[in-house]
Amino acid sequence: MTAVFIATFMTSVEVTIVTTALPSIISALHGLAAQSWIMSAYLLTMAITTPIYGKLADSWGRRKIFQWGVVIFTLGSLLSGLAPKIELLIAARALQGIGAGAVMPLTFTIIADYYDFKERAKVLALNNTAWALSALIGPMIGGFLVDTLSWHWVFFVNVPLGILVFILIQVAYKKDNFTPQKLKIDIVGIAWLSVTLISLLMGVELLAKSLIYSLILFVIALIGLLLFIRTEKRVEDPIIAPKMFANRTFTIQIATTTILSGVLMGYEVYFPIWLQSLYRVNATNAGLVVTSSSVMWLIASFFVGTIMSHFIPKKVSLISVSILLISYIVLSFASLQFPIWLFYVIAMINGTCIGIVINMNLILAQHMAPPEMVGSASSIVTLGRSLGQTVMSGIYGTVLNIIINATRGTIPFSKINEIISSTKSTVKPDPQMAQVILNGLHGIYLSATIILIICWILNAFDPLKKIIDK
Repeated sequence: MTAVFIATFMTSVEVTIVTTALPSIISALHGLAAQSWIMSAYLLTMAITTPIYGKLADSWGRRKIFQWGVVIFTLGSLLSGLAPKIELLIAARALQGIGAGAVMPLTFTIIADYYDFKERAKVLALNNTAWALSALIGPMIGGFLVDTLSWHWVFFVNVPLGILVFILIQVAYKKDNFTPQKLKIDIVGIAWLSVTLISLLMGVELLAKSLIYSLILFVIALIGLLLFIRTEKRVEDPIIAPKMFANRTFTIQIATTTILSGVLMGYEVYFPIWLQSLYRVNATNAGLVVTSSSVMWLIASFFVGTIMSHFIPKKVSLISVSILLISYIVLSFASLQFPIWLFYVIAMINGTCIGIVINMNLILAQHMAPPEMVGSASSIVTLGRSLGQTVMSGIYGTVLNIIINATRGTIPFSKINEIISSTKSTVKPDPQMAQVILNGLHGIYLSATIILIICWILNAFDPLKKIIDK
């Protein structure tokens, strides 16, 4: 379990720690034009490989696939730190993502293997401590390493952690009693899955730059998805078994995780922007909004087991989503005089509600999947979380840009961009400019409100009407 906790920290901190180092990396490698790919390459390869590793872990055993992922992730970290050019850094980041695609879902799978239903929620809560710790101290570690050593050490720091995880799993993991099964690799399924995910994530990446290209890529993604589903129904050993989704409760857990992960980005990214650009709150205090959410997520996760043993999961989800809906409707119509302290309250509400529901989604998805498919179920939940965050980040950015351009009148976009980007100026924007920025933020939270309504409707149709206690 120590190995699992370290692996969770190692792969999740990779996102938060790198964001701090991005300015130094861009400056050193002259990579401004390609800077978005430093993050996107990691997320893209992780998303594509996650369901593949889930299937392999169910067929070949957990240890072998987990250690493979740790080795690839560690090698990618080393090569990222050594990269002399931006193109090589992006390639190394893609290699890191290939490793993370195995490590992240298998941490959940190993927990499911070792602990029964009643204990699982407590152990997942402990695992969330590693995730919360990465969110809290990742930026600080990144800043310290860049200031005292260099940006290279943001990646090198993962190398000893990866070696430690590999050794711990090799020595202590005794649960892997798998007899390797003969697996016929679903090459066609993997190909269509890759086409679907690459087109979808590329389309999201281009949303703010070219709507036409994005729409073309979304059409390709839809065609790829339809062909992927068709393939999986026909092949003998599908990479994602359609029979898992025959259980409506399982399907709703995956959809809920994906939607709420997208909602998460709405406040994690745009609460600090709102506070810094409109209220001129400094970056540290604005960042505490996100910190308060992470702390409440961590605390709430320790109560998931108790909640599930006393309440029907469907009701917990409906109540939690209803609370979130109220908070986002308020944000969609908030004025420029909206109290700063309410942002902290809403962030804590988000951390509590989303933390409870997403942890419950994982436990239920593992419980509803056939025993031989727990690895695949865990990987699909992980994929949903990644896709939700990535897709909604692109949609929020596009909504913000469209609304600002539609309402800015004669105000140059560059001036608005300067106000939003600047964290040092203490001068507040004039009322007209502030209203334009506020309009864009309203659009983001209205988008979140719409997807929360969809989430509520989905959970209303969940057929599960009993308490799950074993």
